[in-house]
Amino acid sequence: MSKREFTLENEYRYDRSGPVRWITSHMMRYPLFPLILLVSAVLNNTAYSYIQIYVGRGFDVITTPGWTSAALLTVALGAFGAAVSQGVTGLFRNYASSFIAQRIERDARDELYVSLLGKSQTFYGRQRIGDIMARATNDVRMLNAMFSPGIMLIIDSLMGLVIPVIVIGRLDARLLLVPALFTVALVITVYDYNRRLKPVSMAQREQFGVMNARLAEAVAGIEVVKANAQEQQEWENFARNARLFRDYYVQQGIIEARYWPLLMFGLAWAGGLLHALLMWRAGSLTMGQVVTFMGLLGTLRFPTFISIFSFNLVQMGIASAERILTLINTETHLDENVDGFAQPMRGEVVFENVCFGYNDTCMLNNINFRVNPGETIAIVGQTGSGKTTLTQLINRIFDVEAGRVLVDGVDVRDWSLEALRSQISTIEQDVFLFSRTLAENIAFGCADASRADIERAAREAQAHDFIMSFPKGYDTEVGERGVTLSGGQRQRIAIARAFLTDPRILILDDSTSAIDSATEDEIQRAMRRISRQRTTFIITHRLSQIRWADRILVLRRGELIDQGKHDELMARCAPYRQIFARYD
Repeated sequence: MSKREFTLENEYRYDRSGPVRWITSHMMRYPLFPLILLVSAVLNNTAYSYIQIYVGRGFDVITTPGWTSAALLTVALGAFGAAVSQGVTGLFRNYASSFIAQRIERDARDELYVSLLGKSQTFYGRQRIGDIMARATNDVRMLNAMFSPGIMLIIDSLMGLVIPVIVIGRLDARLLLVPALFTVALVITVYDYNRRLKPVSMAQREQFGVMNARLAEAVAGIEVVKANAQEQQEWENFARNARLFRDYYVQQGIIEARYWPLLMFGLAWAGGLLHALLMWRAGSLTMGQVVTFMGLLGTLRFPTFISIFSFNLVQMGIASAERILTLINTETHLDENVDGFAQPMRGEVVFENVCFGYNDTCMLNNINFRVNPGETIAIVGQTGSGKTTLTQLINRIFDVEAGRVLVDGVDVRDWSLEALRSQISTIEQDVFLFSRTLAENIAFGCADASRADIERAAREAQAHDFIMSFPKGYDTEVGERGVTLSGGQRQRIAIARAFLTDPRILILDDSTSAIDSATEDEIQRAMRRISRQRTTFIITHRLSQIRWADRILVLRRGELIDQGKHDELMARCAPYRQIFARYD
């Protein structure tokens, strides 16, 4: 099993070795309903076949001299009973297939979402969000259509092929000649149809993901698109992807247009009629038996016709399942370590010979330092020196490649991931807010917080006044990613969120860059007040924040070249002086 950062307790284990096995394991979670579906399909088609038998007997009755109304009524009642049975069993069949389809869609969506929650940051750095959304929505929905009506129709049409042939054999074994030849030809042509359809279905689903990913990027980056007057270019890109998606549907249509079984059914129907009439003329069959045979032979048209539709749905479902499984089975390098170390933190952080890199690029090399509980550490360095990456090793967004990161003397890899991250809070420059109320955004990560606690955190973050300026106050809903707020307002909401969670380790990644100086001074006073009880890392080039740090770490090209107080570093560290000559 691949490593994951998050799992659910008592999570159901599915067979993920292949798309068909995965779908089957989902279906067999509810074993009663596939059985109901199969039995109902058998009884339904048996009842329909007996309707043809009673129709044939009716012809025998009326062609027999001296027939009575009572005999005809008996036949009619028999046909009526068979029709009622067909209707009732059809209801059970449809209910069972719909139940399975809805449950599989729900379970697959849950499984995929839990899997996505358990993926590492590295995984998301390689993925296109639009393609993930296409798989989580459209591909999962295709699993529903695959079962209802897809597999339901396949099972029903299979029974609609097998049972009439069995009844024909019981009627007269010599009549099996044409149906048998037709069945062999049908199996061969349907196999060839699915073989040609499979790559087109897979390419169709892949292209839908590409098209959706490009669309999501354009919408998410609409401000950049408009600022650079690239609307025409983005429209052309989308139109090109949409045309390719259309072309795959055209290929599918061409394959379906060359579907030979319907032509073969027409030939089989004519050949069967000729054969039955020859046997009738020879006295081997009655007129009623000829009518029964032709009625049963006519029922084969449904499985012949519907297979072009149902097998396409199944192929699309299997292609979608393969795309979903690709996401679920993609391994991550971090695991949640449920049974790992879990204690209240003191806040001591130690880096021992830490090295880290990705994409064949060394980001950090041989980093060593110790931070005592309650210390405030400023991290400075030019762009690309590894400042943010260093802090991301503390809460295991990434794992070190060599060396160790210790929190309270315990390697972070030995901590329970939930216990580790729940006691570390990070405020980044690019703040993410959810499309929820301001109160819910502040309380994110502290669900049991009262309104008084939320307001207290907002006041400390200097967010209370602007929140109350909105008509709905703390119940104001913000747009996606907080686009209805200014950059400074978003940062203050994030700072309030961090204050409310009361972390033992606080990481501030240029978190006041969009805030004016007066507001920043007030926030800094609050930060200094709360930082006395916790370990704080500050990534910044603002001298006002650096001065109140207990120590400053200077990074250059992924190496820790010096550490100390501001005045000490200004006196002895030339790269440190260069930073402030450039930024101040």
